[in-house]
Amino acid sequence: MQSNTIGRAARLLSVSAGSARRRADAGRVATHRDESGRRVIDGKPLAAFSPEITRSGDGVSRTPVRDASPGNVTAIGPGDLAAQATAQAGPHRLVPLLTREAVVEPGPEVAIRATARVKSTGAHIDRT
Repeated sequence: MQSNTIGRAARLLSVSAGSARRRADAGRVATHRDESGRRVIDGKPLAAFSPEITRSGDGVSRTPVRDASPGNVTAIGPGDLAAQATAQAGPHRLVPLLTREAVVEPGPEVAIRATARVKSTGAHIDRT
């Protein structure tokens, strides 16, 4: 499972590192220390926390989505022919419709870091 430092988590959530630290200190997202002693947030708790911070709007940057926005995958909804992979990129939630094959190995997984790309009327989620 991918872990994110407080700074990286803050960038993914589009908040300051201090704001991310305060949320972790308040118990809103679980952290632990890695082998280097750095405070980190595992991918799944961060993915679960991403929509909450966006709904609250607390400290979230209101920059528009441009070509690429770093974030993480928060949900995968495979179907028979089509699937959805939800990505949270700062305050932006992207839900592109994909083919079922696109979410099968080695497709996106919940809690991985990803880059959401929006071009014209299409949206893509790239594993990063």
